[in-house]
Amino acid sequence: MTQEKARERIAYLRGEIEENSRLYYEKDMPKISDYEYDMMFRELTELEGKFPELKAPDSPTHRVGGRALDKFEKYTHTVKMGSLTDVFSFDELEEFVSKMSDSLDHCPSFSVEPKIDGLSVSLIYRDGIFVKGATRGDGTVGEDVTENLRTIKSIPLKLSEPLPYLSVRGEVYMPKNVFEELNAVRETAGQPLFANPRNAAAGSLRQLDSKIAASRRLDILIFNLQEGSLYTDGRPCATHTESLDRLSALGFSTVTNRKNVMGYEKVAEHVKYLGENRESFPFDMDGAVVKIDDLNERVIIGEGTSTPKWAVAYKYPPEEKETMLLSVDIQVGRTGVLTPTANLSPVRLAGTTVSRATLHNAQFISERDIRIGDTVVVRKAGEIIPEIIRSIPEKRSGREEIFMMPTLCPSCNKPVVRDECGDGAATRCTNPACPAQTARSITHFASKGAMNIDGLGPQVVELLLSAGKISDIADLYTLKVEDVENLERMGKKSAENLIAAIDESKSRGLERLLYALGVRQVGEVAAEEIARKMRTMQALFSASFDDFVAISDIGEITATALVEFFANPETRELCDRLAASGVMCEAVGEERGNLFDGLTFVLTGTLPTMTRDEASALIKANGGKVSGSVSKKTSYVVAGEEAGSKLTKAKDLGVNVITEEELLGMINA
Repeated sequence: MTQEKARERIAYLRGEIEENSRLYYEKDMPKISDYEYDMMFRELTELEGKFPELKAPDSPTHRVGGRALDKFEKYTHTVKMGSLTDVFSFDELEEFVSKMSDSLDHCPSFSVEPKIDGLSVSLIYRDGIFVKGATRGDGTVGEDVTENLRTIKSIPLKLSEPLPYLSVRGEVYMPKNVFEELNAVRETAGQPLFANPRNAAAGSLRQLDSKIAASRRLDILIFNLQEGSLYTDGRPCATHTESLDRLSALGFSTVTNRKNVMGYEKVAEHVKYLGENRESFPFDMDGAVVKIDDLNERVIIGEGTSTPKWAVAYKYPPEEKETMLLSVDIQVGRTGVLTPTANLSPVRLAGTTVSRATLHNAQFISERDIRIGDTVVVRKAGEIIPEIIRSIPEKRSGREEIFMMPTLCPSCNKPVVRDECGDGAATRCTNPACPAQTARSITHFASKGAMNIDGLGPQVVELLLSAGKISDIADLYTLKVEDVENLERMGKKSAENLIAAIDESKSRGLERLLYALGVRQVGEVAAEEIARKMRTMQALFSASFDDFVAISDIGEITATALVEFFANPETRELCDRLAASGVMCEAVGEERGNLFDGLTFVLTGTLPTMTRDEASALIKANGGKVSGSVSKKTSYVVAGEEAGSKLTKAKDLGVNVITEEELLGMINA
């Protein structure tokens, strides 16, 4: 085929593929089979391979992902990507509508739209071709994620008109069905699950390898015109609605389920409608956006320092659902605690299908009079962990059963006892050879916050235990490739990777090792504090109750647990074996400074130059604490790109909010 013939065929194939993609992804009206589409795509790929000089930026083949990056470049937005003021009650919403009417001396028209729970991005086009895409970042500076955005099939790589310049803003999200499929695959592979679709979308869009981003099947809805003129009959758009209609005609998927209304009653009506019907939408939403539709009226109302005055986001309260408690399973944790887990009739809740929820302990069940067969109210704590709030006794039929904790461990059939270390609410198996404890303690040892052994998930641990290859954590460091490669679902390459990951974990240091050992009452923060004070494993074995209590934030219960753990001869034997295998038993971090003594920090969003782990380590190295939640006791919230509810709560409580740059400035000063 000549180059000219190839050029004509490539142009034809690109046009057909883009048109059929639009019909399939935007209109849900495919006119050709998947096979026909795939054959055209394959032919285009082959032609571009033979004639690389004919490959263009708007080619559909970019959507499969290509170039892997070392890092994301920073991008400065020409128009600030601001956030919205949140309102949490209909009284506040009515106050906003009334304030807008008073400021304009008439009741304006409002666009009421779903607030999609995803990742905000800007898309830039020159001469109708998509040339740049960036995350919101701090509103002024974001990250260039162009390569990953090209993989999203609903983003037009070429507009229907060659406009000289256009910048739009949209929300990238992971469709609910894709999220559930992805988590099912990760669960089968023994990988950690994504907490919710928003986290999954954010993580996918920030993959350095665009092929991974392409495999995640992200989507986008455009909700705002940032820059550039959209003319209709020679006139610029007068309203937000008109601009979105025009963007839709250019090939964009614009925000759905929006409605133009006037007056508080109509605004509230559509906000309620969106909340009541959010399960039916393909995306997760955490609120409704209410904004003045007329663009000139927006100019009159004006902008605040960080948010527009002409718009608010109504945030829905945590979603609660009724469902049936079908049965209760007992799980044995790595420290022997028996935890009752509810099996529920599946219910859609906060973006995921929930069929299990924690019941904490026997006291929790008794206080709330929760019975098997009850209709219960369930919600997600922090939109992540399912929990049962209460039962509904008035819906009982009389066939419900009162739940009793077992007297024997369901894993090893040995007697259980009430926990003597703590508040006494827990039931515990004290058999050190309990199989369930062994499996979970090894899984914990390998987890990310502990020794971070990549590839050693629960399923691989079970395989190694059942095959007799290991019986405790020290046995991990005696494994060889030939011990692993013939296990089910493994193979030589997987075995080599696992052994390499185990070997790499030897250098984590005492901070991580202490947490990995699973001492009761000792979490990541406490383990790091203890290790940096004690410095060596030998010092831990020699330490007294008073030595442990003298460490900051180590109370009597934790000190007792530490003394008991290190007084156990089995602990000494286990640690000696770890040391003999080359596992580092000394602290790798410096002893803490005191710059941030007494201060508590919370990290939210993506920081410009550091990961959260790096920022946490820096704060801790200077004597500060890092918490996962905001309260009145929080000293500072360090906010980065796409900061979410933690930033909102900090503002509500009047907590100091600082940037990464300000944090570094405090340290350098």
